[in-house]
Amino acid sequence: MVVLGIESSCDETAAAVVGRDGEILSSVVRSQISDHAPFGGVIPELAARRHIEAVVPVTLEALKQAETPLERIDGIAATFAPGLVGALLVGLSFAKGLAWAAGKPFVGVHHLEGHLLSPFLDTTVPPPRFPFLGLIVSGGHTSLYKVSGYGRYELLGKTVDDAAGEALDKAGKLLGLPYPGGVAIDRMTREGGNRKAFDFPIGFPQRDNLNFSFSGLKTALVYTVKKMGVKQGEGAAIPEDVKRDLCASFQEAVVRALIRKAFFALDETGLKELVVTGGVAANHRLREGLVKESGKRGIRVVIPRLEYCTDNAAMIAYAGKIRLEQGQRDPFSLNAVSRLPLESL
Repeated sequence: MVVLGIESSCDETAAAVVGRDGEILSSVVRSQISDHAPFGGVIPELAARRHIEAVVPVTLEALKQAETPLERIDGIAATFAPGLVGALLVGLSFAKGLAWAAGKPFVGVHHLEGHLLSPFLDTTVPPPRFPFLGLIVSGGHTSLYKVSGYGRYELLGKTVDDAAGEALDKAGKLLGLPYPGGVAIDRMTREGGNRKAFDFPIGFPQRDNLNFSFSGLKTALVYTVKKMGVKQGEGAAIPEDVKRDLCASFQEAVVRALIRKAFFALDETGLKELVVTGGVAANHRLREGLVKESGKRGIRVVIPRLEYCTDNAAMIAYAGKIRLEQGQRDPFSLNAVSRLPLESL
């Protein structure tokens, strides 16, 4: 089954075509980073407007690169939850209209399911084997799932406040770094910085709690900067060497929390494979730490290629292909949902 996938849950407009054997025939992503950078974060209404402008040309480009006209598409999938409702509605409405006009079967895909299945897009490495532990870590989500098969997801832990990527982005903004802050922090840490210069806390450190919390860490950074005499919004005034130390120490606290809980969950479940996906999975320090810890414990860690860690439509097309092949068809009345537990599907 050849499937066209469309993703518009936040600030990337994406379309992709996945072939009958699951191979990626095309994957096109149009980012909105430059649009939201002046505001230091995603503006929902602006995101929706940019999706309206981009969804048609991005989809046409995906079909062109795949050398697959719409007539040869067997099904259409689109993200319907979770995300910014205005943004979701653009991609979802377009996909439903396209499916109706072309007489193609349609299915809605949960964004997090796309992330959990994204390692199957990389044919250069063996895919994970069910059951495995999935850690989704991004700007909007930080969750641990036991993945027993397609459509079989058990939530083991999640953030109770900020997501890891959100905490990194807010820290970057506080320190006067360019948007997105998490990427800027990772870049500064690569340039140097003492990871032990500042002792930042880790939320819920206990083994019997697999949830995450990053709000306390963020608050600790606020007070640390305040003690330096730096006022709100004046992070750019922090000396570069101190800023690198702050970045390295803050990032280290985030990474330690993620790795600690992931391996607690592996111990608890007895699983031997860990899939890490989402935008923060591109963080170099997280990747280093995972490789080091997994080597000690004999755990296989699977992380998608960088372009499939961040939001993309190939993962939506792949997840949609699985559901369509299993016989699922969604009505055109399917609506966008801002929050929807994956395990409720």
